Amino acid sequence: MTTESKETGMLLPVPDDDGAPFWSYAAEGELRVQACAGCGVRRFPPRPCCPHCRSFECEWQRMSGRGRIWSYVVAHPPLLPGYAEAAPYNVLVVELADDPSIRLVGNLVAAPDAPLGSVAADKLRIGAPVRAVFRQVGEGEQRTTVPRWVLERP
Repeated sequence: MTTESKETGMLLPVPDDDGAPFWSYAAEGELRVQACAGCGVRRFPPRPCCPHCRSFECEWQRMSGRGRIWSYVVAHPPLLPGYAEAAPYNVLVVELADDPSIRLVGNLVAAPDAPLGSVAADKLRIGAPVRAVFRQVGEGEQRTTVPRWVLERP
């Protein structure tokens, strides 16, 4: 679920009960994913029950924050109004180095506080190594910290 930021017009995450720990750890600068406390299988997105063993017990495992670009797209207008000024910008699917079955969606940026579109499209490559960085977005009660990605070797 998402809500719109009045500051930027961009959509912000709205944590649910299962995903709230993900966002809490992100606010601390940590990338963690849910894992089954019964069988140990990691899962993302977070959910109440393990799809492998059906256990409702889980834990949150810290990841290294490293991965590789598994897929990407460069968005161009027409877009939702809050995104039009940022275009063109990239949207990545990142496969985590710690567990290639876990893939996260985000943006590749030049630095944690850099704007969307701060990395030229010709720098994007499938398989390029990336690492997670974190940035606060939104304002007031809607303020949250989101993971973003930077190239390991720019």
